[in-house]
Amino acid sequence: MKSRTVQLSFSGLGARIIPDGLSDSGYILEIGGAEQSHVDMADQSHIFYEYLRRIAHVIDVFRPTQEPISAAHLGAGALTLARYIQVIRPGSVQVAVDIERELPTLVLDELPLPAGSSLEILIDDARSAVPRLAPLLKTEQGIDAIVLDIFSGWQAPEHLTEPEFYGELQNELSGGGVLVVNVGDDPGLTFFAAQARTMLGIFNHVWCLTEQSLLTAKYPGNLILVGTDQPLSADIRATLSAAGPHPGVVLDTHELSEFVATL
Repeated sequence: MKSRTVQLSFSGLGARIIPDGLSDSGYILEIGGAEQSHVDMADQSHIFYEYLRRIAHVIDVFRPTQEPISAAHLGAGALTLARYIQVIRPGSVQVAVDIERELPTLVLDELPLPAGSSLEILIDDARSAVPRLAPLLKTEQGIDAIVLDIFSGWQAPEHLTEPEFYGELQNELSGGGVLVVNVGDDPGLTFFAAQARTMLGIFNHVWCLTEQSLLTAKYPGNLILVGTDQPLSADIRATLSAAGPHPGVVLDTHELSEFVATL
């Protein structure tokens, strides 16, 4: 594949798709010189990044494998998770929201989705897009899974960190639906702590999945927050823990609250 750089109109950064250098079928979406997403075109259910694998495992414990779901992705990237859902759950309906108009075109031109995909692309601000998600998915029962993957520490847009925004997302979920939030943060985890406290004030239950060493708050990395109306059962904890990546940790609502209190 000959890489071409596309100028993104919102951020002004350049985006391109390049080989991952590890295999003949792996590609990386690079934005502003930084790796953003990975796609394996030989197996689009394969997820390279650890934090995305944790998100995929969360979705898998909320609905039986192979059962189609409705899913909204706020932050499109290279549509890695949307590809996973399509392969694992054929017949799923999905929508991906991105503020960069040029990005989905670049991704879909160079890395086509699996055959049979039902995916709508919406170019919009994540919060402004919320009222349009369920109509685009044609679901009156609410959305099964919403994935928010646009945070990078305190650089995150303020209107996407407010309790009202999380409340709006909660209102869009189906019964038993799940909001999964990827929070990238620096040592100290102050931004993560703020988002966790906000979610704990909105959802009945909030879980956290991450790499074990991040609980020291000494390292940068990704932590996954899960907002749901379901408690973390022993069976689900065991399934998520076994699924990895390792070494990992799964915190229930009480454990998360105690951890946040130390930050």
